[in-house]
Parts: sequence; structure tokens; C-alpha cells
Amino acid sequence: MSAYRSPYEAYPFLCDADEDLRCDFELLTDELASGAGLLRSQITEQTIADELLWVCELIYHMNPTLRTSFTVTGEESARLAAAVERLQAETNVHGFVLPCGCQDACTAHLLRVRAKCLVRLLYRYQQRGGGVPDELLDLANLLSGYFFLLALKLNAMNGVEEHTYHSRNYK
Repeated sequence: MSAYRSPYEAYPFLCDADEDLRCDFELLTDELASGAGLLRSQITEQTIADELLWVCELIYHMNPTLRTSFTVTGEESARLAAAVERLQAETNVHGFVLPCGCQDACTAHLLRVRAKCLVRLLYRYQQRGGGVPDELLDLANLLSGYFFLLALKLNAMNGVEEHTYHSRNYK
């Protein structure tokens, strides 16, 4: 029995079989790019806003990877890694913090989590036999780190103190 296909379908792969995670990956990268655009709209510091525009475009370059090929360049990956290193050097927080603070930082924390969901989806796709370039996994992990460190920087820029989290379960 074939499924009904709406003539108004928003994306041609929405009806893909549930075991085919490519569309899920594409939707998640779309959500991540949209969130980066939202965060950019909240930012008044031009350098960060420009960087977020670049990150948004980078995420869209990742989007078709599982269906086509990985087209993010080594230079682009290195630029994101350098941004992560720069933010690490600019922030003085180590360990876990509560995902709170100013609105900009909270948005960045949500993006950090969505990037981790992207990594998890890639591993599930890989475990099901799908090909995942190592560079794509690296890039998705870098995005999570980028948004985490950006959240810390945004809180610092807005004079918001981080709240360290100490787990009762993990020592």
C-alpha cells in the first residue's frame, strides 16, 4: 500500500522510509541553520553576527552530504576549528555550566544541543550501514563546541555570570 503524497509537500524526501535517516539529517541541519539565523538576529556585535552568517551557510553546505557528497572544504573546517579555539581562549569556564543566562546565550545553548543531536543521528546512520565522512562527524562536533563556547562568550559580554553544575551522578 503506497502512502498518500500531498501535492503541497514541503520537501520531496519527507516520505522516505523511517529507517532512511537522510531526510532527518537534512531537517536537523535546516533547523540548526535556522537557529543560527535566529541567534544572529539577536546579536548586535557585528563580528559575531558576521561569523554566525558564515556558520549558517556552512551548515547548509553540510545539509545534502548524506544524499550527495561532502563539499565543505578543509579550509572551512579549519576556520570553524579556529573559531572554537579562539572562543575557548576568550572564555574562562571549564567543566559543566547550567544552560542559562542572557537570551542570546540560551539560544546558543539550544543550538549546542541540536548539534549534539546531529552527531547522534550521524552515528545512527553510520551504524545502519550509511556512509558518513569523518570530516562531517568532526564538523558536527565542532558546531556543538562552537555554540557552547559562544554561549559562554555571550553571557560574558552581557555581564551574566555562569552557574557551574556539579553532577551528583558523574564525578
